[in-house]
Amino acid sequence: MSFDIEKYKNNPKTAYLAKALLRLPPEDEESKQMMLEEMDRILSAEKITGEDDEFPNEIILEVRAGAGGEEAALFARELSEMYTLYAALQGWGVSPLYSSDTSLGGYKEAAFEIRGRDVYKKLRFETGVHRIQRVPATEKMGRVHTSTASVAILPLRKKTTIEIKPSDLEIETSRSGGAGGQNVNKIETAVRIIHKPTGIDVRSTAERSQLKNREKAMSILIAKLEAKKEEEEEAKYSADRKSQIGTADRSEKIRTYNILQDRITDHRLKESWHNIERIMKGEMGPILEATAANLGN
Repeated sequence: MSFDIEKYKNNPKTAYLAKALLRLPPEDEESKQMMLEEMDRILSAEKITGEDDEFPNEIILEVRAGAGGEEAALFARELSEMYTLYAALQGWGVSPLYSSDTSLGGYKEAAFEIRGRDVYKKLRFETGVHRIQRVPATEKMGRVHTSTASVAILPLRKKTTIEIKPSDLEIETSRSGGAGGQNVNKIETAVRIIHKPTGIDVRSTAERSQLKNREKAMSILIAKLEAKKEEEEEAKYSADRKSQIGTADRSEKIRTYNILQDRITDHRLKESWHNIERIMKGEMGPILEATAANLGN
């Protein structure tokens, strides 16, 4: 079997597969062929043009529980559901990538791949800290609790300037299993990748093959490294812009959901909306339109 290994080694999205291919025993022709086909598919996808790379039609939505313990984890799940329900209303495709669940059904963290026309253009300003104020179901004294969750919108661009050396990656595999031990895989398909220079940790568990989970995890890693690079560059020149509309930093509180007052307030716009129940069911179009009109370039 003859092939040009250099073209795969020189692409950050296929370099890790090329390295793995070189470690395969010479007689394992079937695995080599499968990996070559997968790498060719990745390279072919990169050649597809016609979309403005500034606003790609594919993103990673990542949600993490912040301050507030179990209540924050429940809020993180509610935010995830709000975005995925909005995606359904838009006709976008949603694929879960991984989640870390709590005993009460919340998310410590979760990530989803969302694909569709204008997905990044419409959701790009959702990155930041979201805060909820309400009386939790477990609160016996009727006290209002404040909890937070962070959202990150990571665009998956067709072109990338990020270079990743295979030696910078630590790749771990494990078995993927369903809740309560159901549908447990006997094969190690879940993939975790650690980028040693930055400490960024990504994973993918939803796909049925290790190869596809590796591909998904690499896409998340590249998106996170691009976001990190953009934040660092923005920090050098954004003093004026930050004073006007804020940044896309995860540490910035962007929105408060006050359940008792049935009000959502965006702190960047100093504008509020009512009917939280409908908004949390995905009807968040007016909020996204207002943020785009005020914060867009």
